[in-house]
Amino acid sequence: MATDLTAKRCVACHGGMPALTAEEIARLMPRLDGWRIEDEKKLVKSYRFKDFAQAVDFVNKITPVIEAEGHHPTLTVRWGAVRVSYWTHVIDALTENDFIMAAKLDQIYGRET
Repeated sequence: MATDLTAKRCVACHGGMPALTAEEIARLMPRLDGWRIEDEKKLVKSYRFKDFAQAVDFVNKITPVIEAEGHHPTLTVRWGAVRVSYWTHVIDALTENDFIMAAKLDQIYGRET
């Protein structure tokens, strides 16, 4: 799903930065494809693949983007899937950075499928 979030860059995270409000989260969620909120503070999505090698290949393709933005997810790689969890650890909540990265990963996945 194309979105202007992919054109944005993550801002450096620091303690004291504001968490997104429920209203801001509700406004951003429709701009993502298939993500859900877990534990009231994490963005989570499982990307599906036909085998383990494709799942690992996806991780290899998203790694440079993750490193360039400096905003790292929790990744779980298994046969046929990569589960991604994003939240801003320093404040233990969601920020716009999490939505930016989710959109960027969706964009990469869209190019692959």
